[in-house]
Amino acid sequence: MPLSPRTKAEAFLKLHTGPGAFVIANVWDAGSARQMAGLGFKALATSSGAAAGTLGRVDGKLSRAEAMAHAEGIAAATDLPVSGDLENGFGDTPEDAATTIRDAAAAGLSGASIEDFSGKEVYPLDLAVKRIEAAVAAARALPHPFVLTARSENFLRGKPDLADTLARLKAYEAAGADCLMAPGLPDLAAVRQVCQSLTKPVNYMVALPGKTMTKAQLEDAGVRRISLATSLYRAAMTGLIEAAREVAEKGTFTYVDRALPTSEIVKHYQR
Repeated sequence: MPLSPRTKAEAFLKLHTGPGAFVIANVWDAGSARQMAGLGFKALATSSGAAAGTLGRVDGKLSRAEAMAHAEGIAAATDLPVSGDLENGFGDTPEDAATTIRDAAAAGLSGASIEDFSGKEVYPLDLAVKRIEAAVAAARALPHPFVLTARSENFLRGKPDLADTLARLKAYEAAGADCLMAPGLPDLAAVRQVCQSLTKPVNYMVALPGKTMTKAQLEDAGVRRISLATSLYRAAMTGLIEAAREVAEKGTFTYVDRALPTSEIVKHYQR
C-alpha cells in the first residue's frame, strides 16, 4: 500500500534535521523517479527546466496545471517524498503563491520551493516577503507537514549581491520558510556565510559548470540539503544527443555497446 501524504511529509521533514547533508535527486518522469529510488536516494524533487523539457519547451513555459500534473505523476511513482520546483508560484501575487502550495499538496508533494523572480525581474523585498508569508500560511493550513523552501534568485538573475541575498534569506526565514536557498553562489566561502547567517536548513543547488563542490565540503560549510536541479536530466539528454549525432552524422552505432542493457536499467526500478 502506498505511503500516506503525512508519512511521506514527516519523513521529508526529518531528513532536514541531519546529521549531515542529504542529496535530493531532481527527476523528470516516473521512470527516473523509480530509478533514483532504487539507487538509494531518500527524497526526490521535480525540476522546472526538466519538466519543461519533457514537453519540448524551455524553462518557465509551463502553466500551473501542467506543472502539477507533472509533479503528481512523479509523486505517485514511488514512496519517496517529493519536493516541487514551482518557480514563482505561477503568478506575482501572494495569493498565487498560496494557491500553488495548496495545489502542490493536493498533487501529493511533500514540499515545494517558491522563488523571488517574476520571470523578468527579482521582486521588491516587501512583495517577495508577502509572497513567502502567504505560501507559509497555506502550508501550515494543511493537515500534514509541508516543507516550504524560499529561494533568492539574485545570483542567477544578474544581481550577484551577497549582502542583498542574505537580507532576503533572513527575511524569508523570519516569514516562516522551512528551508532557504540561493542558487548560483560563487564559492564555498559564500555558501558558508549563508549557512552561518541562518538558523533554518540551507539547500545548495548543484547545476552550474565550474561550481561543483563535494558533498563533504558542503556539509562542512553547513549545508543541510543538496539538490541537483537539471543536472541529471542534462546528463541523460547529453547521452541521447551524442548517440543520435553518431547515427545522423557518421552512420555508425557504437553507442549501442556503451549503453546499459534494458535489464540493467529496469532492475533499479523501485516503488
